[in-house]
Amino acid sequence: MPQPKLISLATAVDRFTQNGVQYASGAALPIGSDAIVFGRELLRQGRNQLHAIFHCNSQQLNLLAGAGAVDKAECGFSGLEVFGFANGLRRSIETGVTQLEDYSNLAMAIRLLGGAMNWPFVPATVNIGSDIQYRSAFSPEEYPSTSKIPMITDPFSGRQLGAFQSLQPEVAAIHVSMADPLGNAIMLGTEWSRFELSRAAKKVILVADEIVHTDCMRQFPNLVRIPDIVVDAIVYWPFAAWPQSSPGLYDVDEDHMRSMNKALATEETTQQYLKDYVFSYQSHRDYLDMIGNEKREKITQTETSFLMDPYRKWILSADEIAKLVLEGDR
Repeated sequence: MPQPKLISLATAVDRFTQNGVQYASGAALPIGSDAIVFGRELLRQGRNQLHAIFHCNSQQLNLLAGAGAVDKAECGFSGLEVFGFANGLRRSIETGVTQLEDYSNLAMAIRLLGGAMNWPFVPATVNIGSDIQYRSAFSPEEYPSTSKIPMITDPFSGRQLGAFQSLQPEVAAIHVSMADPLGNAIMLGTEWSRFELSRAAKKVILVADEIVHTDCMRQFPNLVRIPDIVVDAIVYWPFAAWPQSSPGLYDVDEDHMRSMNKALATEETTQQYLKDYVFSYQSHRDYLDMIGNEKREKITQTETSFLMDPYRKWILSADEIAKLVLEGDR
């Protein structure tokens, strides 16, 4: 019989990460689903020298870089859409703390696909012939770079193509709307590369807003985009993507998105943000209190709440989940 994989957030970070780990997340839109609370826990446990792989930058990479925990980063988008450029990430790059290797969104998607397929590289028809190919943050003295996206020859047509190195991160924390205790997951809203990332990463941790009975997954098997066979652990953490959104469950916290990005612009205000919003809670209850009842009430009054209606009868109670987490932490 398959065993439940639910563990606590602290245990997940302690068990699956270490300093210098190649860590992937941020696979949805910047203001959409991302396991931001996992990044907070990385900082709480003092993880540093991370090699971050984010299809899209989010407030998680913004926070990790702004806190000085990221040595290297690879991503395809570095802004926060309507909330401006990512100040923490920019400051970390401009001060030389983080080296950012830049690719297009399509490049990151197919690099993850290559990792999922266990290919050593992926033929590239994009990013070639530009400074995305010619300039490498990891080898800044080499221009034009011949190692970032090397040229190859199509053996069938003789055409010259580029080659993207496939991505197989050591560990990925993937935010999902709901998961069952075994690790089957359903994602509402934009998916981006979470499907490919779940197959490409060597270790996969799901961070779920809701835990549902496996009967839910049996009822909607076509919606289970991440199956239990590729999942190593599940963390239950409502509001895990805050201050970003989780379609069907809560909207983006626009005020905090702006104030957070403003705080990450300087070292002094970043330290205050870490004190107030990273190191200030000891439990999930504390975390919810930190967000505030009024704020949670406001962002859960979302026009997308109907998306959760087909699944509500399968949602497990907090007591049921707590028992499974205790067993998983042993």
